Amino acid sequence: MSTVTTEELSETTLLRFATAGSVDDGKSTLVGRLLHDSKSVLTDQLEAVERASASRGQEAPDLALLTDGLRAEREQGITIDVAYRYFATPLRRFILADTPGHVQYTRNMVTGASTAELTVILVDARNGVVEQTRRHAALAALLRVPHVVLAVNKMDLVGYEEKVFAAIAEEFTAYATELGVPEVTAIPISALVGDNVVEPSANMDWYGGPTVLEHLETVPVSHDLSHCHARLPVQYVIRPRSADHPDYRGYAGQIAAGSFRVGEEVTVLPSGRTSKISGIDLLGEPVDVAWTTQSVTLLLEDDIDISRGDLIVPTKDAPATTQDIEATVCHVADAPLTVNHRVLLKHGTRTVKAIVKDIPSRLTLDDLSLHPHPGQLVANDIGRVKIRTAEPLPVDSYSDSRRTGSFILIDPNDGQTLTAGMVGESFASPEPVKDEAEDDGWDF
Repeated sequence: MSTVTTEELSETTLLRFATAGSVDDGKSTLVGRLLHDSKSVLTDQLEAVERASASRGQEAPDLALLTDGLRAEREQGITIDVAYRYFATPLRRFILADTPGHVQYTRNMVTGASTAELTVILVDARNGVVEQTRRHAALAALLRVPHVVLAVNKMDLVGYEEKVFAAIAEEFTAYATELGVPEVTAIPISALVGDNVVEPSANMDWYGGPTVLEHLETVPVSHDLSHCHARLPVQYVIRPRSADHPDYRGYAGQIAAGSFRVGEEVTVLPSGRTSKISGIDLLGEPVDVAWTTQSVTLLLEDDIDISRGDLIVPTKDAPATTQDIEATVCHVADAPLTVNHRVLLKHGTRTVKAIVKDIPSRLTLDDLSLHPHPGQLVANDIGRVKIRTAEPLPVDSYSDSRRTGSFILIDPNDGQTLTAGMVGESFASPEPVKDEAEDDGWDF
């Protein structure tokens, strides 16, 4: 069997990050500059951008078009969807999500930042911290993104003045810290010219910090497996019909958090049955240990009834199962979410019937005030909900695990995603109202 050191377990070569900011702050230009200056753009892609830019009467290539791929975006000059791009440098691989700036696309930022380990929030140096900047900082805090970069863009338009940058950085950092953002790194840039994006700026010798790319390449992405709650949502039960493996029964899935080792005692939820790991198969080869994001097959010493949707966890830190979930959600569907709404709740690989019992409050991102008992959530709303499920679910707090502490609500009629939820996340919720759900077969 292969063995892996603690250092190898903690090592990461992939960073997921998102960009956010107000309209025209230069998000797409920054991403285009990153791709262009890091030589991550194919020749035919650059030629297409040059042709599109020339057709619009622009002398230089508009690097924003490297991410603004939708026709409507090009016509309006704004980003209206989440544009994902993949690139790599010798030090790290990247998955980036360029999210829209309009307030009506708040749900798109939630989608893009939900799996991000870092968020780049852009600010126009001429305008400073504006209302939408505060919204994006609040969302980054709510989604528990561990690293935030404040990119003060268009420094060339304010004469590269240090005092302009310092004032914006101080105001934003104070606000983000109040929200609970753990780390803010402020960088003065000009995405259009290229200052401090990939190469250090000769126009801002007063700045001694990293460029945007240098920070992205070196920021620690913490997967401290010794403190993670190990979780494996079962996706598939493998029982090959082969004479070579007549008794093989494996439980396959992607490890959502932590690590598993051969010989470790585990519990299968929601049944509560226990066993020990007798083997771990990774890419067809046996290993002693496997960790977060690896897709593996676990073999157990005992023959236990396990199926898709079950959760395998270490017995020593198994989560409690519950039918009552309180969470913060972002509503992403055009149709509203209402009290007594009958939905499907998908958690990991398990989907169960559920009822929205109460909506205690809705958050106003403009000033972080609460609107008590709104009765419904509409598209882009963020609020507190109380949900009752038909079956017990083993859920973690979102603060402990962004993977197993999250869920989505689905319309049972057409399969549309309604809401993205974070278990246990709270913003001073008021007292709940009395439930008045009718008995129509969904009251669990």
